Amino acid sequence: MNAAEKQAGSGNLVEIDNLHFAYGNNVIFRGLSLSVPRGKLVAILGSSGSGKSTLLKLIGGQIRPSSGEVRVDGQVVHALGTDALYALRRRMGMMFQTSGLFSDLDVYENIAFPLREHTDLPEDLIRRLVLMKLDAVGLRGASRLMPGDLSGGMSRRVALARAISMEPMLSMYDEPFAGLDPISLNVIAQLIRRLNDALGTTSIVVTYDVSETLRLVDYIYVIADGVLAGAGTPEELKASEDPFLVQFLNALPDGPVKFDLPAPPMAEDLGLVTPA
Repeated sequence: MNAAEKQAGSGNLVEIDNLHFAYGNNVIFRGLSLSVPRGKLVAILGSSGSGKSTLLKLIGGQIRPSSGEVRVDGQVVHALGTDALYALRRRMGMMFQTSGLFSDLDVYENIAFPLREHTDLPEDLIRRLVLMKLDAVGLRGASRLMPGDLSGGMSRRVALARAISMEPMLSMYDEPFAGLDPISLNVIAQLIRRLNDALGTTSIVVTYDVSETLRLVDYIYVIADGVLAGAGTPEELKASEDPFLVQFLNALPDGPVKFDLPAPPMAEDLGLVTPA
């Protein structure tokens, strides 16, 4: 058995090892390492700009790391050729931060699109699958509505149905709770949990919504300054006494993360006093 086969049979579906990445001079990751167990719902938390969405792009092979490895199901993603990467992506589902629905296609056609693109299934079977996925998110009655006719919460649910249309081994959700009212947020969160368990998939949720995440997921990684700042179950993180985690998880104004950037005294900036 080669290394890839051993990894494919291991308990982790995704493994990030000593990951480094930068956009030009803007360093995002400085040796990040983490793993996502098969069948689990895992959250990636971090402040805006910490690299959460970038990590999903690296897992999906949209961008390549400067160094380190990203492995999915035993395959080094950035070492794959075009055909192999395309095949791997067919086994991934993605719910985009802005839903990403095709505005000129109705709800039914949005869900049917990946099934037609990636399979040779007959149209009657595609119809059954589309209606089943829409029913799973409570929107079978909206199948012929256009995206512009949907509320924000409904758009997210349609995007969720499309993300699971191929019953992927890995589902990724980029800020699925952003901009939702409390009811829609709770509905989306519970759908993600229920669908992960029902389909036996592995899910990664990227978010900055701490309170919902602590109620929802099996395991949490917190990213800060390009490295792992904390990891554990929700209970373990809530019990942590690490100053950064205490501040981040409780949204405290005082702690290691400063709200104000260093600057001279206001009077000095306004020219009211002479610098010493």
